[in-house]
Amino acid sequence: MTNEAGSTSPVDWRHSARCRDEDPEALFVQGARQRDARDVCRACPVRTECLAHALDNRIRFGVWGGMTERERRALLRRRPDVVSWSALLESARRDAVRRHVAARAAATDPASTHASTPAPSTPAPSTPAPSTPAAPAEASGAERPGGSGSRRAG
Repeated sequence: MTNEAGSTSPVDWRHSARCRDEDPEALFVQGARQRDARDVCRACPVRTECLAHALDNRIRFGVWGGMTERERRALLRRRPDVVSWSALLESARRDAVRRHVAARAAATDPASTHASTPAPSTPAPSTPAPSTPAAPAEASGAERPGGSGSRRAG
């Protein structure tokens, strides 16, 4: 199935949705009641796929992927450059899993993180090299999602 953004996504994620047996009216409520409705999404195994579906297809109503209508609109305004939310969120999930696996491996075997670093062929100097202070991460935008380092008024 191809959505409006042109990405292919499996439809079967809906069969695993935690809300599939819920009353649909509970997820399509107005105002502050949406905050309560999104609690259904908290432990849902397909929360990311659901959110990506709603964002890619610009679904305006209801709680999808743990986000209210207002939260999704705000996200779409902040990131108008995203062509495929499915691709972006799947990539972010893969990166998070890789970091988690690497962190667990490092925690269980600290020597493994240094195994690929070759030993120096010459003795280390007796005086330490001068160090350069690192620039704050916020100034470069490296820590900020999107990496732009700037915020849009909106």
